Amino acid sequence: MNVNNDKCIGCGFCVRDCPVDAVKLVKKKAVIDDHGCSHCGVCLRVCESEAIAADENMPQNAVECDACPIKCWINAGYIGACHRYRNDDGTLVRITPLHDFQDVAPIVGPDPKEVIRKPVVTAIGSGTTYPDCKPAPRILKENRRGIDVVTVVTEVPLSYSSIIVKVDTDIPLGREGDRILVAKREVGMVETEQYGSKMLHIGGVNRLTGQNGFVVARTITDIANRKAVKLKIENGPRLLIQVGRPPIIDSQAAGKMRVGCGSATMGLFAPLLVEAADEVIIIDSHITGQMSRHVAGQFAGAKATGVRLKFNESTPGRCFGDHGGGWGGTSITDPIDIIDSIDTDIAWQGMTILLTETTGQNGTMLELDGSGQLKEIPITGKARAALEAISNSCEPSRVSAIYTAGAGGSARAGVTKYPIRLTRAVHEAKAHLTVGGSPGYVLPGGGITFLVDVERVKAGSFYWTPTPATICPLEYTMELKDYEKMGGHVAAMKPYKAQKPK
Repeated sequence: MNVNNDKCIGCGFCVRDCPVDAVKLVKKKAVIDDHGCSHCGVCLRVCESEAIAADENMPQNAVECDACPIKCWINAGYIGACHRYRNDDGTLVRITPLHDFQDVAPIVGPDPKEVIRKPVVTAIGSGTTYPDCKPAPRILKENRRGIDVVTVVTEVPLSYSSIIVKVDTDIPLGREGDRILVAKREVGMVETEQYGSKMLHIGGVNRLTGQNGFVVARTITDIANRKAVKLKIENGPRLLIQVGRPPIIDSQAAGKMRVGCGSATMGLFAPLLVEAADEVIIIDSHITGQMSRHVAGQFAGAKATGVRLKFNESTPGRCFGDHGGGWGGTSITDPIDIIDSIDTDIAWQGMTILLTETTGQNGTMLELDGSGQLKEIPITGKARAALEAISNSCEPSRVSAIYTAGAGGSARAGVTKYPIRLTRAVHEAKAHLTVGGSPGYVLPGGGITFLVDVERVKAGSFYWTPTPATICPLEYTMELKDYEKMGGHVAAMKPYKAQKPK
């Protein structure tokens, strides 16, 4: 990397963001260590005054790393931008050695013993401990392969509760932080997106204890029980969501979930796409892929086309998109608008361009004529086959949800005389927490905060009460000896007798 001292304003962004600490400020001017520099391009992208330029030729003793799209040039004795690889005398070496599971087993920690992984009985229909200082409504014991096992169950009211709704779609639902409304009352907000999914977070203690607490509690419960729920996103669409079904967005059912971002789609289908057209552009709101410049396209045999896109390029063939109601969730409503320019010294007459999205549901084929203009042509058989391969690899759009709550409060008194011992037993996997029989994931740190997939809990098992709070069927299962050690309510314990089927 080269610095133009006349342009450098000493802002320090290149120093702050350099992943290998190869940039320093000397007399308020950037100075780059050529040996330590990995040529990752971060300084180029953050320089406010465009004072930094990239070298065109790789240093003689450097090795190009192909572990990611950055393709660092790593000099002998130095590391790449990700700090994973080092150049040892011309050979790239992974710095961290390969670990067997036994190497990390103490860190991973134990699983619950098989004998306690399933509750003796679920808490569905068990009744609620209230006040919590009395024993839970059901404390049942059975002998499993010579080991006495206890399950303590209760349908516990939880003010610290919410539901995270995952909507598998590329259709924009709103900006992060936008409010979610039910009948004009706020119940949640739009969360950060996940891969191919929009995330909605509904509830939480601050909303449950606020002025809209009743509708918040009802909404959480209805979603958890897999009922259809109408939502409105602030500055966004109206939704009809139901766990296990496609979302209805502004009265239209969503079809497909993306197979991957534009770059990942290029990596998955590059051999097919090279056969489909001379250039392929996969339009995506996050990372738009361009075949001729993408490492996967070049690996599959694509050649330079001279096409430049309007979106800013992150690494070759990977461009950061924008958001809107157009193709791939971008602002592009006419796919040809994604093309900023074509270098006619590189392009050729008859060159074909295929434009599509990450779901492959829409496609347009263009051809460059003798006057340097693009015209739309019918999609060829090979291009159609590539689009169908992408589309057929996509999963259907659907709604799923994770109920999350904190059970580390007073409800523990119904389980044991010493609440902290129950908390520790749960985190040490000596007591196994389940929700309606489904295993919960307990978050690390203090307390007992858990997550559960509502589709693994019997529909109709969640309730709400106008305190307001949601009510969740919760089970703790452990060996009798561990229950006794934690000060469990042994006197209230009864042998389990299987009920006759109704």
